[in-house]
Parts: sequence; C-alpha cells; structure tokens
Amino acid sequence: METPGMALHTDKYQINMMYAHWMHGTHKHRAVFEAYFRSLPFGNGYGVFAGLERIVHYISNLRFQEDDIRYLSEQEENYDPLFLEELRTFHFNGTVHSMREGAVVFPNEPLIRVEGTIFEAQLVETALLNFMNFQTLIATKAARIKQAADGDTLLEFGTRRAQEADAAVWGARAAYLSGFDATSNMMAGKRFGIPTKGTHAHAWVQSFGSEQEAFDKYAEVLPDYSSLLVDTFDTLRSGVPNAIRTAKKLEERGKRLNSIRLDSGDLAYLSIEARKMLDEAGLDYVKIVASNDLDEHTITELKTQDARIDIWGVGTQLITAHDQPSLGGVYKLVEREVDGIMQPTIKISANPEKVTTPGKKDVYRIIDRGTGKAIADYICFPEEDEPSEGKQLKLFNPLHTYIRRYVKNYDAERMLVPIFEEGKLVYELPSLNDIRDYHASQLKQFWPQYLRKLNPEIYRVNISEKAWQLKQGLIDRYMEETEGTPES
Repeated sequence: METPGMALHTDKYQINMMYAHWMHGTHKHRAVFEAYFRSLPFGNGYGVFAGLERIVHYISNLRFQEDDIRYLSEQEENYDPLFLEELRTFHFNGTVHSMREGAVVFPNEPLIRVEGTIFEAQLVETALLNFMNFQTLIATKAARIKQAADGDTLLEFGTRRAQEADAAVWGARAAYLSGFDATSNMMAGKRFGIPTKGTHAHAWVQSFGSEQEAFDKYAEVLPDYSSLLVDTFDTLRSGVPNAIRTAKKLEERGKRLNSIRLDSGDLAYLSIEARKMLDEAGLDYVKIVASNDLDEHTITELKTQDARIDIWGVGTQLITAHDQPSLGGVYKLVEREVDGIMQPTIKISANPEKVTTPGKKDVYRIIDRGTGKAIADYICFPEEDEPSEGKQLKLFNPLHTYIRRYVKNYDAERMLVPIFEEGKLVYELPSLNDIRDYHASQLKQFWPQYLRKLNPEIYRVNISEKAWQLKQGLIDRYMEETEGTPES
C-alpha cells in the first residue's frame, strides 16, 4: 500500500498551474489527459505496460498533509492562504481508465486516460508518468530477456545497482510480471509475494581458511538450498572440484547440491567445462547459474556458443535499463471544457511525431477469429460505433492513408478499463501471478514477427477515420489562423 504523503511527489510547475487556475476561477473546468509513449525502447516490437498498482495506491491516498501545506506556505510564490486551504481539503474525484498491467502495448495509443477537473488532472501527471515510465521500461526489458532465455530460469539480481530502493523493489515486481522467476530482493519478496533466491558472496569464501571449508560450512547450514559461487580463486582448478566434494558430502546426508554459480570469465567455456566435470562426478542434477552483467544480448550470444547455463542471474543491465534508461512517456491534454462544453484540443509541433491526436479516445485490439492473432490496435472516439461482430472495419495508416485494409471476421477487445469513476476505485487489483498469466496470454495473441528481439515487424496502430479527419481539420485550421489562407 502506498503510504500517505505523496502529494508533493510532483513538479513545481504543476502546483503553479493549479494556483493560476484557482486564481482565475478555471480550476474546476473539466479536462481529459492521455498518457502514452511515442517510440518503443530497445528497438523492441512491443512494450509491456506496468505501474498501474502503484498508481492506484497513489491516487487512493492522495492527500496534502499538514507539513505539505506548511512547506507550500513558505514558497517564494507566496500562495494565497485560501488556495492552501483548497489543497488541505483536496480529494481526487476524477475518472481514470487504463490498460491492464501486463498488456502488450504500442506507441501513440493511450495507456492511461484521466478525466476530471483541470486542478486534479494536472496534479497527478508527474507521479503517474514517473510510475508508468519506469515500470513499463523495466517490464519491457525483462520481456526481452525472457525471450532470449528461451525457457531457462531467470533471477532478478539488480538491487545493489538500482537507482535507490524504490527502483529496486518496483523494478523487481516489473521483472516478475514479465516472466522472471524470482528476485534477490527480500523487500520485494515480502511486499509482492515474489519468490526469493540467492547464493552467497565472494566474501563468504574469503572469510574462511579455504574455499573447501567455506563450501562445506555453507552447505552444512543450508543443505537444501545450497548454491556455491565457484570463481573466487580459480573456477575449474579449485572452485568446481571443491563444489563437487561438498556435493558428495551432501549426498551422504541424503541431500543434493542445488547449483554452482559462475560470475566471471568466459561463461560459455567455463559452463561447458563445469558441466562435464559435474556430469563425470555423477552430479548431472546440479544446475549451473551464471551472472555478471547479463542481458538479452549476452544471453543470446552465450546460447549460440552452446553455453551450458540453466539459470541466469540478471542485475545491472535490467534494473537500470542500461541501453535505454528512459521510456519517454508523455501526458497530453486532448479535451477541455469551453463554455460548459467539452471540446477536443491539439498540440502542434515542428516535430511531426509530437503532434497529438485530439479528443478522448478508446483503444480496441482487433483479433482475427480464424487465427486468434492480433491484426491491429484501433483507436476511436467513445461516441463512435464500437467495432463489433458483423461490422466491417476500415483500417488505414494515419501517415500513409492509401494503405488500407478492411476486416470482417474479428473480435474487438477493449483495452482501456475503468479504474476510478468520480473518485471511487471500481477496479479490483489482480494478484501479481494473475498479471503474469495475463501477460503470457497477451503474448500468445501476436505472431512471432512482432515479438522478435531484432528487427521486429511493425504492428499496426490505426486511428478511426473520424479521429483522423478531426486531427487533420484542427491542423488545417491552426495553419490558416497562423499563416492566413494562401491566394488562389
């Protein structure tokens, strides 16, 4: 559960905008914002949505505490005391729709939609993006690593390299929902029910008179859970032979050594040689764990070299999203109240990819009934006819409108589900294992070419013709207003 006191987990410009709206009396005007990302991280073909559980706890507990009010009263802006009183009684009374955690998602489609007063919708932007961006990034990275591991066991080992405690704990959760099997982080294990796994450090070996003594002492205390780190001195000359001797002593007690761990050196060669030594000693049941700055690329490369690794401990590269440490998700105003009527609004930019699609929107996943596979994601306005059985659906590329396709025999899965309605939580948070299962079912909806790690096929995200026409019309109107109508 999110602890109270998160109201100031926001940018100052949010407070200043709220204040300016309050001063002008526009703070109760209605607004609709949508959160999405513009491009996929890591060159991937899809993203994995995560962060909703934390967002739900944040919004549910969103209150300004007395020390928050006191701090704001000391700011150089000298906020009006009546504004601070407004904050003291603040509750979120808006409506939120969101993708489910674990959903396979794509650029430029709403992942979260927030409807409410401009006052409350503006306040939640920073925290919402913070939670969504980080956890979606890590979940997507974890999904890539899961794909590379090809069924092998995956352990999340990133805590000591994460950017602080929150990143470690919530990053472990994001990895688990994308298919990792366990984490080394005990707080994440306690908080979310994630299985925890661990071996021992080099310091354990160094703290005894010999490597053999260190292994024997460890196995003596944890006979059913022993994984021995074999590279403190010399992996093949001492580490593995000593581990084998410890394993034999365990067998005499009716126990079995779980695994050995490799943390340095040529992991492909060492794992192959270690496997031979273990098998020749009759220890074919002992698994080999590898760690040391692993990611989807190194795992793929090690597999091409026939590495004999059963379990992968992935840390730094995952928890920091090392090759792309930011998702770049945005939160944009798409509709606002004008004279009591909700009107679509657009953001124009010199960068075409930053031009927003105006209006409140729903997202449907179009599934071919014959194959059970996704054809495209379809974005339309709530007041439009829902895509449904028997209705021919026109899909066209919003950038290249001559590229069109008509589909009939399909099912349409609504992707945005209600989370809060007028401030009331209406969504029952699923268990983390249920989220894992949902994510796995989502992946099964897609052909392999959309999921592959390198050069994936681009999945279609289409907007309705009505949405496209509105966008083009607002762009044209803006151009006419700023440049004037050209002479005929």
